[in-house]
Amino acid sequence: MKPTQENIHPIFAEILDREAKEQRLRQRGCVIWLYGLSGSGKSTLANALERRLFEEGFTTKFLDGDNIRTGLNGDLGFSNEERRENIRRIAEVAKLFVQAGVIAINSFITPKNELRAMAREIIGDADLLEIYLKCSFETCAERDVKGLYAKVEEGKIQQFTGRDSAFEAPDKPDLILQTDQEGPESSLEQLYQFVRPKLRKD
Repeated sequence: MKPTQENIHPIFAEILDREAKEQRLRQRGCVIWLYGLSGSGKSTLANALERRLFEEGFTTKFLDGDNIRTGLNGDLGFSNEERRENIRRIAEVAKLFVQAGVIAINSFITPKNELRAMAREIIGDADLLEIYLKCSFETCAERDVKGLYAKVEEGKIQQFTGRDSAFEAPDKPDLILQTDQEGPESSLEQLYQFVRPKLRKD
């Protein structure tokens, strides 16, 4: 049974604040949210970005879609309602990292504008950077890094994003990386140059 609000007593005002943690870490907490079709390069770029920032002394946390679905969201399927809950939980987790002064790097398909809007509402405009990895369905299918597109053709996967389930082009992403036209090194450099000035480090 879901608890009523009258039985919940938050202590937000009493806990150590975000500013103190950011000063200790000498960085600004934020969420760098990469989204796009499966195979567009999200995990590859997120992983590479985290390693580069880590080498510079930043404190980061990489949240990947498949990893999260093996634990926190292991109870969720791929219906519209479950996809929404998946993103809601991730946004709340990412917000906790931001409040701790940590840079969260998220890699999730996030196929619809309403899901992106929900994530932004939870995390806040000032703390979220939306990075759209634009890559055609055909190119992602040719890469088929995880073998998913082959399974789709065999009818083994239903409600696959980009085919059975729609992927909506974003309204106003903060950055677009055309990963079907550029190599991973070039895309990483563009991503790094965009986010690095926003992470403040003395």
